[in-house]
Amino acid sequence: MEELYREYSKIVYRFLLSLCRDAQLAEELTQETFLQAFLSLERFDGSCKLSVWLCQVARHLFYQHLRKTGREVPTEQSRIPESVAADNTERAAVTKLELMDVLKEMQKLPPQMREVIYLRVMGQLSFREIGEIVGKSENWARVTFYRGKEQLLLKRKEWERE
Repeated sequence: MEELYREYSKIVYRFLLSLCRDAQLAEELTQETFLQAFLSLERFDGSCKLSVWLCQVARHLFYQHLRKTGREVPTEQSRIPESVAADNTERAAVTKLELMDVLKEMQKLPPQMREVIYLRVMGQLSFREIGEIVGKSENWARVTFYRGKEQLLLKRKEWERE
């Protein structure tokens, strides 16, 4: 189990971080994911990759955590990627504001569309993996991501006209 943890913990952690955007909670849920996976290892039937199954367990635990705490997916605790930092301070500030606008617009998207975008962009998962995690097809994940991206691009064009 320790070897599995070393091999897959980063994937599960990134996945959870993309969902909750809280490093401490993602770490706790990652550990809980491997505990639950160990306790229910007999349920893994090999029909998908082990990393996908672990992410399904992690997703279930995350939503279970939300139900227990009575919270929804956080909107204002969005973590800005380090790649946003720019040489020019003014440019970095503008980029950060634009990213915050995009994240706010993402919160207006339907929940499954928003989740697909988070998993693809922040979790760096393939469309096949996303489809398996949310219980849909790879094509559904691809189309949902594309439609969400198009909605966000349309909104950005509106901002640029203003």
